Amino acid sequence: MTRKDRTRAPRPHTGGAKASIAIAASAAAVAATVWAVATVVEPGHHPPRAEASARSAAPVRQQVPEGITHDSEAGKGAVDITIDDGPDPTWTPKVLHVLAKYDAKAVFCMIGPRAKDHPDLVKQVVAAGHRLCDHTMDHDVTMDKKPVAYQEQQILDARALIEEAAGGRTPVAYYRAPGGAFTLESRRIAAAQGMRPLGWNVDSKDFAKPGAGTIAGTVEKEIENGPTVLFHDGGGNRSQTVEALDRVLSRLKEEGRPTGFPVRTGPSS
Repeated sequence: MTRKDRTRAPRPHTGGAKASIAIAASAAAVAATVWAVATVVEPGHHPPRAEASARSAAPVRQQVPEGITHDSEAGKGAVDITIDDGPDPTWTPKVLHVLAKYDAKAVFCMIGPRAKDHPDLVKQVVAAGHRLCDHTMDHDVTMDKKPVAYQEQQILDARALIEEAAGGRTPVAYYRAPGGAFTLESRRIAAAQGMRPLGWNVDSKDFAKPGAGTIAGTVEKEIENGPTVLFHDGGGNRSQTVEALDRVLSRLKEEGRPTGFPVRTGPSS
């Protein structure tokens, strides 16, 4: 990412606009500008799709706003930690250990097939008091160029796998588009199912593996951009992320800044 907190409007979908999507008819009108940012994505990062679609059976959930959330439930000065692309059997437990060390909370944005493969880790995340986020089936960063029916499949199939892995009793609270590739339609699909669209304000750039010190320094330098920080527990060796997260949480503790969760029901900022 070369610019901070980049804003862009959703691209029109000439072919996908006619596709039928199972969303609530009462979905509120969305803001004209969508906050989304690009991020570095590992080449070949495309887990296999689910064998069966859950779209037709997807119930309509409690309505949440379609605008991308920016604020923290914990209030001014709080920091929202978000962890993408897992769960991973090596790195997710290490991230959970660091979070527990500082009594910090986080949102784990999971890839559907990875949640299916590691239900024990999904349950550990939930048991530790963290929240779940839908990060689609295939982490397709070109989703904003695809038909609405494809976006729906990516979002709802992943949600079904994540919730099943969690034991069927914990709803997925958020939806994060891969690479920030949100569209008006994808946000409506997620919101109609009770998942608040979730962006980020600070990209730690940990995916590029520049060193733990550099990652922690990036977060410290950009934290005033907003409360939500992007880290990863998937996509290869995340040892630098684990160390950087420890440094960031230690600094936040020294400053008396709590961690929290992104707002789900309030308006977007």
